[in-house]
Amino acid sequence: MHRLEEPDRSSTDPAPQMGQTFAGINVVPKRRNSYGKMLFVVKGFSAYRPMDIREIARRAKVSTATVSRAINHVPTVDAQLAKRVWKVVDELGYYPNTQARALVLGRSRIFGLIVSEITNPFFPEIVQTFENLAVENNYEILVTSTVHDPKRMESSVRRMIERRVDGVAILTFGMEDTLIEHLRFRKVPLVFVDVGPDVPGIANIQIDYQHGIRQAVQHLAALRHTRIAFITGPLHLKSALARRDAFKVSMAEIGLSADLIVVGDHRMEGGMQALLQLHRLSNPPTAVLCSNDMTAIGVMREAYDHNIKIPDDLSVVGFDDIRLAEFTIPPLTTVQMSQHELAKIAFEALLNEVASEPPSSAHHKFELKTSLVLRRSTALAPAGRSPAMIPKGSRASGSRKTPVSASR
Repeated sequence: MHRLEEPDRSSTDPAPQMGQTFAGINVVPKRRNSYGKMLFVVKGFSAYRPMDIREIARRAKVSTATVSRAINHVPTVDAQLAKRVWKVVDELGYYPNTQARALVLGRSRIFGLIVSEITNPFFPEIVQTFENLAVENNYEILVTSTVHDPKRMESSVRRMIERRVDGVAILTFGMEDTLIEHLRFRKVPLVFVDVGPDVPGIANIQIDYQHGIRQAVQHLAALRHTRIAFITGPLHLKSALARRDAFKVSMAEIGLSADLIVVGDHRMEGGMQALLQLHRLSNPPTAVLCSNDMTAIGVMREAYDHNIKIPDDLSVVGFDDIRLAEFTIPPLTTVQMSQHELAKIAFEALLNEVASEPPSSAHHKFELKTSLVLRRSTALAPAGRSPAMIPKGSRASGSRKTPVSASR
């Protein structure tokens, strides 16, 4: 209960009566104080009582320890007691102080997720899957996009350390020495793709690029293509180098030359520029394999501007199998690297590391296979003729200067 003094008698507002409300609060006259003012008792109003686990314990008629264990989903709490606690929590609209809980438990129940560029269509499904799994396991996620900026990377790491994250999934497809040094020092569990060091507390997801790219090369060879080009990603990314090397190996395995390689940037604009380079050759390719789907979409866009029909004049294969790939015209044949599976492996690796008591001293490795998804952007090589040529000096209509920064 909370006491209110009677309003000043000079006020035009009438004093509240028994059973009436005052400022929306049910009040009951109690007695006059020594100054002659009436004191009222507020009934059924707890806004002035501290909203904490002590209040919940009082209302649920349990101990504060039981409230704490119930809110933190400790499985040993009696089911009936936990039900009583959660009933009061729901009635009061109580939200636990997560920062205080993190200090007490030594865990924040927050995982960090670092990606290179959130606007890249490859990453949204990763973020969504990671968050869905976090919600299912009573975790939150802190997402940051580095946009390939070292200063932004450092700022992201600092924020995660300040928030006391339980682990970080680094899905940037590049070697981040700054991240390793900052987070390893604080013994934060880490998950990398392709590039994690062989040390305890760090899990590494190895992508089997070779399997899917071999399937793509053999598929094109089966369609009688012998002049097969490859458009790489930025060569400072180890993932881009791995895809290029997988292409070279796959071509050598079937006795074809891998000399038609153009450096791209994993962007549509890079794919457009690369096609211009390839088709100004005296003997241009009849098929192009791209390091990612965005590059392949750029190739298809530039081909349209120059009346190069896909797949009749030029077969195109992408890599990633982003959601957009099945909606291009024609639908894009591509090497699938499941974003859903990648996020699932990363989340479960962090969850297992956090649950390990004492912390595991092993270096965990996981593998994600790639595989070819056939759609309609590939066909038999043009018989007895080269694909349409692009005149020297021509430029893509509406094409823009290729950005310097690169994604994934």
